[in-house]
Amino acid sequence: MKSLNPTCNFLQRITLRIFADYRVEGKENVPPMGPIIIVANHCSNFDPPLLSTSLPRRVRFLAKREMFKNPFFRWFFTSYGAHPVNREGLDITAYKWMLEQLSKDAALVIFPEGTRSRGGGMKRALPGVTQVAIKSQATILPVAITGTEKLGSWLRVFNPTGKIRVKIGQPFTLPIIEGKPDRVVLDSMTDMIMGRIAMMLPESYQGVYKQGAKASQAQAKADAPKQ
Repeated sequence: MKSLNPTCNFLQRITLRIFADYRVEGKENVPPMGPIIIVANHCSNFDPPLLSTSLPRRVRFLAKREMFKNPFFRWFFTSYGAHPVNREGLDITAYKWMLEQLSKDAALVIFPEGTRSRGGGMKRALPGVTQVAIKSQATILPVAITGTEKLGSWLRVFNPTGKIRVKIGQPFTLPIIEGKPDRVVLDSMTDMIMGRIAMMLPESYQGVYKQGAKASQAQAKADAPKQ
């Protein structure tokens, strides 16, 4: 199936230039090849097309299965790079699809919070992103999004307004875990992933990860090369 991404991204960039104050920082941090899991905070239905437009690689992502009921929308979202997911419970088919995409060196977008965070403040993330990262051993790329929280409807792809910023952080990987990790380990690693996102966000967006952002900033300073 021919991808709609190039055309859609071209048109989206035009709307962003016309209607919004739009900036992307850190494109040089995106690995040019190989499997990557792009993790980001989630404020709006506009976030998926925004990331698709902002990153220099074609991205795949999950979308709620209700959006695929209409045959036209099913064709559109599938050709755009989306796959349906059941958000009401464990979706093994969606999990296998993500691992399959990463095995093909794809760039996969995951919003670890699972759904939009109302008001812009980050919510507690689900451990699914960590399970996928451990299983695939793919590189993780943290991305911070601001300015989309007022763009509620997906129709705002035609009229995105406001000060919209996308900040791409440094890629990293999780340590290799022997055996099946328990919930404590999964939660700890998930908090670490979310801390990497939160440290790039203004405090008003950090939500439950304010302390995690401070810890991640301290770790980043410790890991930085000495001058």
